[in-house]
Amino acid sequence: MTAQKNVRMVITRLGGPEVLKSVSEDLPIPAPGQVRVKVLAAGVAYADILMRRGLYPGAPRLPFAPGYDIVGEVHALGKGVTGFTPGQRVAALTMTGGYSRFTLVPTVHLVPVSPELDPGAAVSLVLNYVTAYQMVHRIAALHSGQGLLVHSAAGGVGTAALQLGRLSGLRLFGTASKAKHEILFSLGATPIDYRNESFLERIRQLVPEGLEAVFDPIGGRQWWDSYHCLCRGGSLVCYGVQAAVAEGKAAAGLGFALLGLMKVIPDGRRACWYNVTAMRDAHPQWFREDLSKLFELLARRQIEPVIAARLPLGEAPRANEMLEKAQVSGKIVLLPHS
Repeated sequence: MTAQKNVRMVITRLGGPEVLKSVSEDLPIPAPGQVRVKVLAAGVAYADILMRRGLYPGAPRLPFAPGYDIVGEVHALGKGVTGFTPGQRVAALTMTGGYSRFTLVPTVHLVPVSPELDPGAAVSLVLNYVTAYQMVHRIAALHSGQGLLVHSAAGGVGTAALQLGRLSGLRLFGTASKAKHEILFSLGATPIDYRNESFLERIRQLVPEGLEAVFDPIGGRQWWDSYHCLCRGGSLVCYGVQAAVAEGKAAAGLGFALLGLMKVIPDGRRACWYNVTAMRDAHPQWFREDLSKLFELLARRQIEPVIAARLPLGEAPRANEMLEKAQVSGKIVLLPHS
């Protein structure tokens, strides 16, 4: 009988989607405190693109498999592991390693998942919805009637933020290309065509008093305009540097320089950086609580992730290209065992 093999999609060198290559190898052996997870669904995230382009601080040395979020089944336990059993459905924010048929995960990062939930829908919550939920409730602390502008609003985090914002009774605005405005309308947001109009001028027309929050994953000079959409007491939450892919590291540097400046301007507005992995590590109980609550909302059909595509693992290069070129709305999911 042939021994079962692992397959990973590995970043072999820095560059475009073509640098992702398939590698077949023996199954990884879990160390004490780890489990081996059979990956049923892996998310494709913009962080994967930044890592592939050499623009993500703290990324592992090459070669490595990207993959920020997974849902799967416990396949094998490391020595001394308790509280988990083979076959149990789990989710994890892995940061890397998700583009694999099997991957190793520390037990401290595992969150149980009901086997009744669709793995593709469930994995959409692990990174995107937790990010959106924590920005809405734990960082900006928004409540009914307040205004929120979501940039890249048709993306995975953007659609999550709009769904969660609508559940909280927020006034919603979102930037997206014209072709994606229908989905923003369907999620309760007023769309703004960022390619053909100034979102700052549009917000000043629609909400002269300013907004309570802006969520911005773009970076560069845009953070400055986003900050000036705020009312006194409002919060700019920066959580990505997508501009760095098109404009290079200088755009990221400029954005963080502006963020530092905005933090000390004494005008009653607030600007901060948010990273879901850093938040998980600083407040692990929050991550488990928030993801578990989101799984409950999914089970009750109060949220419905927008899934742009479900692709086999071998199509990871195509998935990366689709996301990098902004060709899709919502989340792209890889299915390693399809």
